[in-house]
Order: sequence, then structure tokens, then C-alpha cells
Amino acid sequence: MRPSLHENARLAKASLWDYDRPMAKNKFHDGPGPSQRQLRVGEVIRRTLSEVLARGDVHDPDLNRLSITVGEVRTSPDLKIATAYVLPLGGQGREDAIQLLARNAGELRRTIGKKLALKFTPELRFRLDETFDQMDETRRLFADAKVQRDVALDDADDE
Repeated sequence: MRPSLHENARLAKASLWDYDRPMAKNKFHDGPGPSQRQLRVGEVIRRTLSEVLARGDVHDPDLNRLSITVGEVRTSPDLKIATAYVLPLGGQGREDAIQLLARNAGELRRTIGKKLALKFTPELRFRLDETFDQMDETRRLFADAKVQRDVALDDADDE
């Protein structure tokens, strides 16, 4: 049974309308931050990457000599790219650690892909984790005498 002329027009109008409007990637998340899925996948990758680096599962002896902390992994909205924020233990040899990780990114990606049940294993990128430096700077600022005086004044004003 063929659709009527009216039915064809309605279908054509509906399909044009569907293509004309912007498509939502995730209709449950339209906020400024990462979605729950991004956060969950990032955390699973972080744990697995930390485990792989701690065990020395990489075939690069230079990388296996380093003790690297994986502070956070952020994924792109489509989960195709994962950026790992890392810091070598003690903060020594930061640039060397990033270069070694980048050089072994393919092997790390394959290893993570075998351990995780993801449809696609994301491309791994490595950046220095600056949060420890920021925490030290924040502590230094709070220890400053002027800041202590201002905090004491604010507390007195609140009472």
C-alpha cells in the first residue's frame, strides 16, 4: 500500500525539519561542564593508566624507571580524545616524562583498550598536572600576613 500524497508531504516536511534543527549530542546534559559519562570514562581511564604505569607494562625501560602520578583524565564530549594530567614523583624531569609518555602513547592506548570494555579506545594526550603547584601557591598566599589580617577582619565583621 502506497502512502497518500498528503502522507508523503508530511513525511518530507518532518524529515526536513529534523535535519534543519541542531542535533543534541546528549539531551540530558546541556551544561557548561563535562557530562557524567565523560567523568565516568575519564576516571576509568585514569585508574587503568595508573595501574599500567605502576606495573611497568610498557616495553620502554626509560618510562618504567619513572614513577608517574596520573592526577586526572579529561575526555572530549565524543570520547575520542583523553587528556591525562600527569606528574612524575618529586616533580623532577617533567618534560622528559611527557615526551616518554607521548612516545609510548600507542602502546599505552592498546594496553588500555584491552583492559577496558569501551567501543572505541580514545587517543591519549599527556599534559603536566599543575594542580600541585597551584595548591602550593594558594598555601603560600594564605600564610601571608596581609591575607591573615584580612581573613581575621572578615571573621570579625561576620560576628
